[in-house]
Amino acid sequence: MEGRNELIEYFKAYPELEIRDIFKFLFQSIFGCEHIALSERSVVAKIEEEAASFFGNGDKEVTSLIGDYSRISLSVLNTGITPQTLGRLVCLSAKHGKKGSEDELEKRLFEVKELILSGKLPFEINEFEEQAEKWRESGFAPLHHSDLYREKYKPAYRLASNAYIPFLPLFARLDTLLSNGRVILAIEGGSASGKTTLASLLKELYGAAVFHADDYFLQPHQRTKERLSEIGGNLDRERLKEEILIPLSQNGEVRFRRYDCQSGRLLAPKSVTTAPLTVIEGAYSLHPELRGFYDITVFLDIDKELQKARVTARNGEMAHRFFDEWIPLEDIYFKELDIKKKADIIIKIGE
Repeated sequence: MEGRNELIEYFKAYPELEIRDIFKFLFQSIFGCEHIALSERSVVAKIEEEAASFFGNGDKEVTSLIGDYSRISLSVLNTGITPQTLGRLVCLSAKHGKKGSEDELEKRLFEVKELILSGKLPFEINEFEEQAEKWRESGFAPLHHSDLYREKYKPAYRLASNAYIPFLPLFARLDTLLSNGRVILAIEGGSASGKTTLASLLKELYGAAVFHADDYFLQPHQRTKERLSEIGGNLDRERLKEEILIPLSQNGEVRFRRYDCQSGRLLAPKSVTTAPLTVIEGAYSLHPELRGFYDITVFLDIDKELQKARVTARNGEMAHRFFDEWIPLEDIYFKELDIKKKADIIIKIGE
């Protein structure tokens, strides 16, 4: 039934749609933003132009397609997300999104045919096959919505990769905060929840300066019995404060030293140019001694089964150390210090 339920739900939501609109739904599901070749400036300008006359059309903020893409209604701009951020998400989706194939599209067309033959989609099979063949002969060219669909539903949306959809509430908060000045964000979450991936996205999306808690492992001389018995004591939070958080709070220069696990020593200091958005990501970054330095905090709440699968795939022979040592310590830290509930935004990962 893969894809069939989405097609049926799409028809239920837009019962006046025509075969052409089904084709557009399939095209967007398979190819997403792949065909977009415009500059970010032109994408943003078009969103701004369209938003100026957009008064809402009843669409959900996000409509899932089949596969790896969703439609984001321009109503999402009312949550605080700026046209610039939405435009960048579209362009990043075009740059990084999954590349579809005509074979996949043919499979989806076959599913539509089956739904028509079973009476679950109210189209004439001959008309469908005739239009499908014409579309095929065009090389499956991109399509506009039908005139009836545009008149009835007034579509106003942009496509984006599903990888970005869970973070829309975070983008909305960040855009609002950034409109008033510099922002320091902390990203916390369990192992393999996507903290580093989200930080990399924010660097690409906002030009954020990113610092990693993994660079602040305890040095050998700090790993005393007393320190390791502390809840959340695994992070050298004192050095993180001294080198990064205090200078940031004073708008000063940031010079930091990465801890190199292989050599067991601190590397040479590096200077980092500050940016409107600074991101601190990693386990233990929301320790109570650090929380007061942040303007906004986010917790990535990963499903345990997904976490297990990700750690196994990512860490191979070292995965057992995560399951036996590090994840249990994280879980104690999260529970005893109430880390998740105290975050400003909680994002479910894998549900």
